[in-house]
Amino acid sequence: MPEPAEPAGYSWLIDCYGLNLPLPPRLVAIARRDHPHTTPDWLLLRPSRRPQPTLAAHLAVALRREGINLSVLDALFASVPAGAVAEVVRAQPSSVLSRRLWFIYEWLTGERLDLPDAGAVRYVPAVDARLQFALAEGERSRRHKVLNNLPGTPAFCPMVRRTPALDAACALQLDERARETAGRVHPDLMARAAAFLLLSDTKSSFAIEGERPSSARAARWGRAVAEAGQRAPDRAELERLQRIVIGDARFVRLGLRHEGGFVGLRDRIDGSPLPDHISARPQDLPGLVDGIAAWCGRAVAGGLDPVVAAAAAAFGFVYVHPFEDGNGRIHRWLIHHVLAAAGYTPPGVVFPVSAAILSRIEDYRRVLESRSSALLPFIDWRATENGNVEVTNNTAAFYRYFDATAHAEFIYECIERTVEEDLPREIHFLIAFDRFAAGVKDMADMPDRRVEQLRGFLEQNDGRLSARARSREFAAMTDEEAARVERLYAESFGEP
Repeated sequence: MPEPAEPAGYSWLIDCYGLNLPLPPRLVAIARRDHPHTTPDWLLLRPSRRPQPTLAAHLAVALRREGINLSVLDALFASVPAGAVAEVVRAQPSSVLSRRLWFIYEWLTGERLDLPDAGAVRYVPAVDARLQFALAEGERSRRHKVLNNLPGTPAFCPMVRRTPALDAACALQLDERARETAGRVHPDLMARAAAFLLLSDTKSSFAIEGERPSSARAARWGRAVAEAGQRAPDRAELERLQRIVIGDARFVRLGLRHEGGFVGLRDRIDGSPLPDHISARPQDLPGLVDGIAAWCGRAVAGGLDPVVAAAAAAFGFVYVHPFEDGNGRIHRWLIHHVLAAAGYTPPGVVFPVSAAILSRIEDYRRVLESRSSALLPFIDWRATENGNVEVTNNTAAFYRYFDATAHAEFIYECIERTVEEDLPREIHFLIAFDRFAAGVKDMADMPDRRVEQLRGFLEQNDGRLSARARSREFAAMTDEEAARVERLYAESFGEP
């Protein structure tokens, strides 16, 4: 804590009931002074806000101040009797917080509390959209008089907190800005820009994994990325994508894993695993993968912020790590899928998110490890004979319910770079190149390949043709023509 304080809300519940799970990224506590110092990790309340030391009082603090933390609530509901939760609701059956708690209990556990249906009260949303991102539309639960605007299902439902950074990113309306940029240029030129952005994303996605694929393999994956958003990412589709990613499957088992999985190193002497991340258990994979697919459909149809939805689905998938290989590229494909399915990207355009990630690879790793590192102490595992891991405790909830706030902030930053820098820069380049090529061809009959070679030489030598280029590839060019080409390059490729 930033200063002496007492746990409250979820931190109190975790402490009081001994819940064995990673701490949420942000918690609440009661400070000892009236003007406490709040940080991104701790919301400190003044002493007058101290609740009674009861389940009901701290659940009220949690739901009112922190929103819905499904990871904590799932563990709590497994630790306290159903009657204790029913008693909390029964004390104030018509209150907003009680009905939220009641709905979430039955939604999470699938069990019905011994309570009559709610009476003549107004519907309230399950998620307070002032605290967390939620669906714009949801289903009505007549029993609880609650509008289910949770973005996922019990099988997979990360939550994202509203933060100043995310509110500012949403206000930029990057989708509208991208469409405005695309709408200012000729469709043919926009199609060429889109092709380059797709190529950039494809190459970068393989580079993140440390691979240099063949041209044919890269082209196959590029087509898969270009088609993102057209088919639901169910198990069959994800396995199809894995086959495209792997190409040569002689040494990789395709489909969902039948064994444990981890990311990390192996001991050089005995080959024992040294994991940085431990993946979901194989017996949990079908439900988790189906849950991710359901999340994508529900989030898009329900109007969840597309970038938030994409980040949660993609990072959830990579934490689950359902395949032996290919998880990283499919994880990034899911970002494209959700953005395209939600109509966030201009038609035919792929934001080169992988290129932005590659340029910020250390930040990307820190975001990945923000969850992976937090999970490791809570996963019991043993090494297998073949150098793999076998998880011995129930970990499914760790992958179903997590705080994806940092992940959404990172993906928003990547998309902002794409919209504000990559897309305009590529359009400017193509306009400049067309002007340069037209000027060169007015001067000499030169094929496109040679024009591109000429531009490349000029770019490498700060706009001047080197003596080597003049004496070899462009020896036929006169001094006057060389000077004209250099002027044309400067006029075409100057600052936008």
